[in-house]
Amino acid sequence: MFSLIPKAICSLGQAVQNVRCIASLSALPETYQMMYKTCRDFAENELKPNAAVYDREHKYPGDAIKKMGELGLMSIFTPENLGGTGLDYLAYAIALEEISRGCASAGVIMSVNNSLYLGPLINWGTDKQKQAYITPFCTGDVGCFALSEPGNGSDAGAASTTAKDGGDKWILNGTKCWITNGYESKASVVFATTDKSLKHKGISAFIVPKPTKGLELGKKEDKLGIRGSSTCSLIFEDCEIPKENILGEPGMGFKIAMMTLDGGRIGIAAQALGIAQASLDVAVEYASKRTAFGKPISKLQTIQNKLANMAMQLESARLLTWRAAWLKDNKQGYTKEAAMAKLAASEAATFVSHQCIQILGGMGYVSDMPAERHYRDARITEIYEGTSEIQRLVIANQIIKEYGV
Repeated sequence: MFSLIPKAICSLGQAVQNVRCIASLSALPETYQMMYKTCRDFAENELKPNAAVYDREHKYPGDAIKKMGELGLMSIFTPENLGGTGLDYLAYAIALEEISRGCASAGVIMSVNNSLYLGPLINWGTDKQKQAYITPFCTGDVGCFALSEPGNGSDAGAASTTAKDGGDKWILNGTKCWITNGYESKASVVFATTDKSLKHKGISAFIVPKPTKGLELGKKEDKLGIRGSSTCSLIFEDCEIPKENILGEPGMGFKIAMMTLDGGRIGIAAQALGIAQASLDVAVEYASKRTAFGKPISKLQTIQNKLANMAMQLESARLLTWRAAWLKDNKQGYTKEAAMAKLAASEAATFVSHQCIQILGGMGYVSDMPAERHYRDARITEIYEGTSEIQRLVIANQIIKEYGV
């Protein structure tokens, strides 16, 4: 389907020169509108009808992910010569929001593969690594990103997993936790300490295919939300990988991780927007049909105030997300803006989904309606790829640097 989209994505030009002023998707070039329509139709027809089943049964949406790969959604900004779609980060944000609107689990699977797995390989992989570990992952196979450990969630520099130089191989030992796509992934980007004396400068990144001897999977976590995606630990016990599987140079791991997370936060912001939009959709539809005091509750000022606040937070977060994507696409600094987008969108998702339940009342609390699922799915967006507290630290540190203090 994406063969209909021009190979060279349209310049944003004057329509997005100041992305903060965009009022609607219609202000963007046709390429983005085509992307939006494709993803919206797919989400409506393939994801939304099955999202409750994925959630209730903790079922990986394998068939849907395969179709997303065929549509080019699993490798949106991966160059065409590597098998990707060859679009940009704004297209990615638009697409991921719509997919997440249909199913937040499919959204996070898509986000991890695009941002966290393919992203560092595109930027730091050798030609040989790219051919082996990018091209097969553009059409439905998924990868994962292994940074967090049981004792170092937000303190990414305190990695206790080690990689020992074994001559013609690396030997990994340790445990990585909270790994999205852990069970279904065919390869992982893994961060391990190669020189403890250098602290965060002694962390290196590695490509670990699956299955590999010495790599075991922990149990699937029973989660509050996004239950259609698998989350587990990766356990390394004298796991041997080829020497050539180091990503970048030794000691570059922390830099690779931080730069990867900057882009990944735009993806999670987009996922959060999709959850928030789905919640607003449910709230408006219900409020227009539910009657009280002789009229639809959408006519009540209290409900209208809620809808206005929900829409305002959603639209504000969307513009921050698009701006961060635009800055990345135009090779400008975007660390602060990505953190702002992720923070605003994740908190908007939590707020909007909460207000959706309030509008639905008792109906919002039962699984017959999707409101409670959106509320559960929203909560994780304030935690993974950097908690809200970490985002505020990132933003503040960038502001201080800008002022030269």
